[in-house]
Amino acid sequence: MADGVTLSFGGLLVRVAEVAAWLEKCPGFHRNGVPRVGLACRNGVDYIILALAILKAGGCLVPLADELTEPERLEIIERTGLCGMILDRRASGPGISTGQPEKSTGAAWVPLASRGIDQEAEFTALDPAFIRFSSGTTGKSKGIVLSHRKLRERITAANEALEIGPGDRVLWMLPMAHHFAVSIILYLYHGACTVIGTSHLAEQILECAKATRATVIYGAPFHFAQLAVDPGDFTWPELRLAVSTAAPLPAQVAKDFRTRFEKSLVQGLGIIEIGLPLLNTCGARDCPTAVGRPLPAFDVELRNEEGRPMATGLVGELWVKGPGMFDAYLSPWQPVDEICVDGWFATGDLAETDAAGRFFLRGRKKSVLNVNGMKVFPEEVETVIESLPPVRRCRVIGLPHTVLGTVPVVEVILHPGANLTSRELIRWCRQSLSAYKVPVRARFVDRLPLTESGKIRRV
Repeated sequence: MADGVTLSFGGLLVRVAEVAAWLEKCPGFHRNGVPRVGLACRNGVDYIILALAILKAGGCLVPLADELTEPERLEIIERTGLCGMILDRRASGPGISTGQPEKSTGAAWVPLASRGIDQEAEFTALDPAFIRFSSGTTGKSKGIVLSHRKLRERITAANEALEIGPGDRVLWMLPMAHHFAVSIILYLYHGACTVIGTSHLAEQILECAKATRATVIYGAPFHFAQLAVDPGDFTWPELRLAVSTAAPLPAQVAKDFRTRFEKSLVQGLGIIEIGLPLLNTCGARDCPTAVGRPLPAFDVELRNEEGRPMATGLVGELWVKGPGMFDAYLSPWQPVDEICVDGWFATGDLAETDAAGRFFLRGRKKSVLNVNGMKVFPEEVETVIESLPPVRRCRVIGLPHTVLGTVPVVEVILHPGANLTSRELIRWCRQSLSAYKVPVRARFVDRLPLTESGKIRRV
């Protein structure tokens, strides 16, 4: 459902079959192995149709997000060995030569001279469905291969906690190029109606929720912060589940949303290699900043640098074991069995648990700063700074120091028209943080380096 247009499951299957038949006739789309097809399309029903058509035609879907720069897109094309791209009707650019557009969506096929990949036989043997690239917050992004079998395992395991079913109408707010498998496909697989939101303005989101009687909303903290301050009187009585993902959930946003709608925000931890191993369904009211307890199908542990389990209240690396694990990294090629240890995957996320067994994220292993032998998690410092009303967003990084090894510094974007001095910011940090965590310098900037999915790039 989008823009007032409703498409039934039967209608969806017909349109997917039509597009798949068109795709199979496109020049360059071939079955020497599994053809990899890039998809550059805006959010909407057409994205769903085109993505499913790629899979139905025997292809492997490679999402190409709108915000990719030309060098980034060319790198993905090269690393995945795309046989072609599907562009929606608004896509254009220098050097793009398209074939006959598909009638129902208006999408165009762009054949590419694919060189293939070195492990073509191993790749084909996996029966691959998706290649997604990690965010690359601390280095080069990885091409993550997910097979049809693992995709089915993943959405089945996730729905044990989400409990999405035919009676649900899911209001969707996130970019499909970054969130599709354990979301849109999960909703379709379990018979729910997906309502595609086209506005990020609170008033219009709530108008859509009221008109469609949405029961579930899946969004980022940004969306919930907007909704929480809506001055209207719509209380959203049909809402049974509000899932916050894509970024850490600030405690104030969770509090404000509950005050406004009398519903708790449920934070989850989605990991591109694994799916959804943690969801805060039981502790959302008391501890909204937790990412919750492990879903029934998953085992989750915190381990130290020697690989030993960590005690409650201590920070360790998050290790996960369960169904739907990815099949391989694409380049350089690494099958999952070579990466996991006895089936356990080291996520690179740092977390701690409380006495109730809830997990709280503390940062990324590679982003931790060592200040005179003490660990500083940039995400913790950023949370404190971003609680200042003038601050829109910030990034804490390490500056080499001859005596201390590293000292924290911060780059800050302010809200339009806001004022804040370095001295005021540092004084604020000293009230909430240990001395060694306080940035020694603040620099005000107009933009920060981000990954394709909008996460802070650390290096």
